[in-house]
Amino acid sequence: MADDSKGVLGHLPPLPRAALNNSVIAMEQAYRKRKGLPLISDADVEALKAGTPMSWEEGGSGVVASAPTASALPAAATAAENAAPAVVAAPAAGGAISEEVAKWVAEGKQWSKSAIAAEQARRKRKNLPALNDAEASALLGEPVEATAATVPAAPAAASPAPVAVAASGPISDEVKKWVAEGKKWSKSSVAAEQARRKRKSLPALTDTEVTALLGEPAETGAPVPAAVPAAVPAAVPAAAGAPRPAASAAASVARTGESTRYVGTPAVGTSKAAAAGGVASVGPENTPINQGRRVFAWSMVAAFLTAWFIAFFRFFLPRTLFEPATSFKIGYPADYGLGVDTKWQQKYRIWVDRTPDRMFVIYARCTHLGCTPDWKPSENKFKCPCHGSGYDSEGVNFEGPAPRPMDRAHVEIAPDGQILVDVSKLYQWPKGQPSHFNEGDGTSGAWLRA
Repeated sequence: MADDSKGVLGHLPPLPRAALNNSVIAMEQAYRKRKGLPLISDADVEALKAGTPMSWEEGGSGVVASAPTASALPAAATAAENAAPAVVAAPAAGGAISEEVAKWVAEGKQWSKSAIAAEQARRKRKNLPALNDAEASALLGEPVEATAATVPAAPAAASPAPVAVAASGPISDEVKKWVAEGKKWSKSSVAAEQARRKRKSLPALTDTEVTALLGEPAETGAPVPAAVPAAVPAAVPAAAGAPRPAASAAASVARTGESTRYVGTPAVGTSKAAAAGGVASVGPENTPINQGRRVFAWSMVAAFLTAWFIAFFRFFLPRTLFEPATSFKIGYPADYGLGVDTKWQQKYRIWVDRTPDRMFVIYARCTHLGCTPDWKPSENKFKCPCHGSGYDSEGVNFEGPAPRPMDRAHVEIAPDGQILVDVSKLYQWPKGQPSHFNEGDGTSGAWLRA
């Protein structure tokens, strides 16, 4: 499980490359885990984030820390066996080191945090005891802190005495209160609580607290021979009463994080994949600026959906064009005197023209290009303002480009005695052809009897 990523590029882009984000690095870590490739070390992860060459690439630091070897360990063990009852340094608070871990340390390969997290997950899947703080520190190549407590060394001829490793860390009053409430927590809830404590700079939940919240029985490690601590690199005894040193980085890897609790291969691009790859999976802080951005983004989404739904339902409504009526009444014949009456020009675009023997309605449209002429009472003629066509009082053209007289609308006497005009039926006098202005019997047609 040691990390030996030297020379393995995987899916990473070659040099020169830009800085990579956590998601890309997590995807690469998940890919390497599926393919059985060595994982990326922490130093190389930082180099990828900064956009600089990794330690084994050209231009990188090229420095690979080596783990402490156990060349001097056999001599120390022999001296301890031949001496009279002596004292040896007690193991670190995290527990003793197993024979398997001691063998890995003796091989001289330095492990990364990602490799230790993967080993923790493997042990959990196999129902094996998890790596304690001392084992993780030894694999990372960190010095193992010892306490002032001493225990008598076992005689060489005696069989090794088994020592049980208990779950690390006490239970705080807050966790005791949660456990007393009787509500069983899920792994997702515990992970969310760990993330919250990390954001608030609070101490993380220990293994004992996590086990109590999940409702699982406390696990104890397998018996370990007491003579095994001799394989640990030489430690300096601490003075009596000295404060206990702060937990190392190996301890945080050994007992917290999604990678120590997730079973199986996480989906690429998810927060679990990032945590399994040793990359932080906590999202952006809930600051007022971020809240404002989210409100703005969701407002834009809501506005787009609203406009889309309005356009969708508008599609089913009929698109009709309301035009003025083509048939209408304009009053009684007695309401009009001799000459041209222009009171209906704006509303219906007609003129009512009455002569001594008849009454007719002229449709106010120039026969040249369709403009509306003006009535000039002083000149007793219609004059088109567009191109100067002129018409007499009965709408017959006599000057300008107009090719023929203006049209006349159909008129008739309605049952109530009013004049009914229908502009959908027009009477014309085409150029060089007979006129239609005299059609009708005086009660219905192109003219009415005055």
